[in-house]
Amino acid sequence: MRWFDFKARLKNRPAAAGPTRPGRKWLRALTWTGSIFAGLVAILIIVLATLDWNTMRGPVGRYLSGRLHREVTITGDLKVKLFSWTPSADVNGLVIAQPDWVGEKIRAAGSFADIQRLTLSIELKQLFYGRVLLPEVNVEQPRLRLFREASGRANWNFADDKNAPPFRLPPIRHFVIKDGRLGAEDVKRNLTFLGTFSSEENDVAAQRQFFGLLGQGQLNRTPFSLDVKGDPLLNITPDKAYAFDAHVRAGATRIDAKGSLAKPFDLGKMQVAATFVGQDLADLYYLTGLALPNTPPYRLSGDIGRDVDDWRINNLAGKIGDSDLHGKLTVDASGERPYLTGDIASRKLNFDDLGPLIGARPKNAPKGAPPPKPVADAGRALPDTPLNVERLRQMNADVHYRADTVASRDFPLRAAETKISLKDGVLKLAPVSFSFSRGTLAGDVQIDARKEVPVSDIDVRLTGLRLEQFVASANGMPSVAGLAMARAKLHGLGNSIHKAASTADGVVTFVVPNGQIRRSFAELMGINVASALGLLLTNDQSQIDVHCAVADFSAKNGVLALRQFAFDTPVVSATGEGTVDLKNEQIDLAVTGHPKKPQLIRLRAPITIKGPLDHPAIGVDARSAIVQGGIAAGVALVLSPLAVILPFVDPGLGKDADCAALLAQAKTQGAPIVQAKR
Repeated sequence: MRWFDFKARLKNRPAAAGPTRPGRKWLRALTWTGSIFAGLVAILIIVLATLDWNTMRGPVGRYLSGRLHREVTITGDLKVKLFSWTPSADVNGLVIAQPDWVGEKIRAAGSFADIQRLTLSIELKQLFYGRVLLPEVNVEQPRLRLFREASGRANWNFADDKNAPPFRLPPIRHFVIKDGRLGAEDVKRNLTFLGTFSSEENDVAAQRQFFGLLGQGQLNRTPFSLDVKGDPLLNITPDKAYAFDAHVRAGATRIDAKGSLAKPFDLGKMQVAATFVGQDLADLYYLTGLALPNTPPYRLSGDIGRDVDDWRINNLAGKIGDSDLHGKLTVDASGERPYLTGDIASRKLNFDDLGPLIGARPKNAPKGAPPPKPVADAGRALPDTPLNVERLRQMNADVHYRADTVASRDFPLRAAETKISLKDGVLKLAPVSFSFSRGTLAGDVQIDARKEVPVSDIDVRLTGLRLEQFVASANGMPSVAGLAMARAKLHGLGNSIHKAASTADGVVTFVVPNGQIRRSFAELMGINVASALGLLLTNDQSQIDVHCAVADFSAKNGVLALRQFAFDTPVVSATGEGTVDLKNEQIDLAVTGHPKKPQLIRLRAPITIKGPLDHPAIGVDARSAIVQGGIAAGVALVLSPLAVILPFVDPGLGKDADCAALLAQAKTQGAPIVQAKR
């Protein structure tokens, strides 16, 4: 094809169809819209670039007030630089008021925050990826006033929820705090505090800068101080751990900690190695919120880890009194009450160290610990130190404790173990067990502290105990030997051991189903003067069998009344009567012997046990003595209730050879035998 032919055809080709009229309208509309939007953006940029930001202090304050749920005002200049990859703001005179629920007294003390100058910047590129990174934050002369009421509601919780999340700030690379002042009042912890904080402190010796928080006040009406030093807040790496040291003093309690935050400014995750020293673990309540038991002076250390509401204490080790302690604990703080769980143990428990647990005076203190604080027990055998009922309602717990060995000056103890449960104000030790060299004391203890006056219930059994463990031997022969068993089931009201015992109702029974006793003692019980004195003077060590011995007390309003007493040997049987007054701590018992063979000279006079509970005197009631002979009668009527009493202690006792024989003897003498209910 010739070139001129192609050109002619192209010239004569019909023109392409143009856009329809409606299409041209949409194109014009979009063009105008874009132009208008671009114009508005340009105008906005010009306005923002030339804006006097002081005119925006009101709107900005109202916006922040809505977000923080309290009034926020800016009393000084407000300057903003927007056109940068790191936009910044300079706020002068920033005041954050107290929330509405705070009382007038706290309001009068000052605003929640009063900051002379706050300068901050944000990295725009990171913001595009949904991450907040602050390259620089400068705070000059911040004045903070913190307050928490008894219910746990705190003014630093901007969500207006007392279960506030841990304090957390976005990552900051360069953080400067100048001349900070901190005041705090915590009604829940009974704490007042005034301190200073700054990130420009200098450690001349180490030639480095550090963050410092230093202050003092009162905790539960005792002197309190806090000294925290952290890594310098300059050139911080957001994902690198932030190290710090902390030292707390609260009265005689000392806490020294060295740890790190997983990320700077995020208190929700941390690792701390801490040492605790003090007079009484219960004093840590105001620092930790945990209702720990009363103890002798202590020194403990452990590795503490926090993951938001979960706290873990690993490698717990140290001494409480003369007893060592090791194990691990966890605290779940996510609920209404902290929940403590754990497994702790002692290789060697000193029995005296359990005294403060029930309100008795502490006797031992580890090296380096403060001296024991006095306990006002008024010289009582039963401690009267009050239990802090309110604290038992502040937490829940499930803790297992065991002692591999137990050291005691008074008892041949070998080991101990218990499971401690605290739920909604009800404390249970179920079971609690003490192992003797031969024998076991085990049972359940419960303290219901849901009401103002706690209610105590105990049900403990003594099984397999050998009496010769408790008495000295002469020429290799103990004066008393044999198996001993007992049971106590009591219910009392009161906030101390003494008060609960003073109101106790229930039953206490002691049984020796078989054993031996020195013959001279048995003769004296029958007041066989001639025989007993002769045996004692010749140092006779011969023994006779104890067929069965029972002491059964009925408790009513703190008074133990001896309702049944039986002591049977081949030469004498004995009966008894009297009371043990737990409120006044007085014993008044009398035991009367009945010889089984006629004696030439016998004084029928009861042996008395009278005096204070902790050191009663044993004697003879000479006023009731008369010279007479013969065999006592009516013992069978005393022995008959054994069929009911013995199974209360142990069902097997009713079938024991010696006690069973005694029951059979009572039946042959015409005594009514009551069948025991199993």
